[in-house]
Amino acid sequence: MTGPGTGTTAPTILVACVGNIFKSDDGFGVQVAARLVGEDLPEQVRVVDFGIRSVHLVYELLSGYDVLVLVDTVSQQQGPPGTLYLIEPDIEAVPRDDGGLPDVMLDAHDLSPGGVMELLPTLGGQVRRILVVGVQPETLEDGIGLSEVVQAAVDQAAAMVVDVVRRELEPQARFVER
Repeated sequence: MTGPGTGTTAPTILVACVGNIFKSDDGFGVQVAARLVGEDLPEQVRVVDFGIRSVHLVYELLSGYDVLVLVDTVSQQQGPPGTLYLIEPDIEAVPRDDGGLPDVMLDAHDLSPGGVMELLPTLGGQVRRILVVGVQPETLEDGIGLSEVVQAAVDQAAAMVVDVVRRELEPQARFVER
């Protein structure tokens, strides 16, 4: 995609919302995807509810994206349940293709986001930047529906995703305005 009159390529962004709606707060990403449906986002931004279809996420990334915004639960953080985080993982720490398949589970229902990023270079894909919009879950036990505290964070998380997308596109927009 090209910015008007610039001849430069605008970054493409995939907002990948993941989670299991049958594991309580793990359905957070799915709820954020539903909230983002009504947002007016630029054409180079694609929002997809991948649910538990992680292998589909890998194949979508092979289509070529500059930025991945992953929306998920992040239970390794320090804050109380319902706390939102914007995390930029070190993509240099992701194992690179050494000619063999990585040690990831090739099960479409059990491939973690980390496994997705480990498998991607093996299949010839790459992402320039990864950002995670995550929430600290209250529970990941069997059950349908988010806890009250995580449900209360859905609208704010959707707004955070929109803000992240706009900031990622901002350098391009500043260049176009000159």
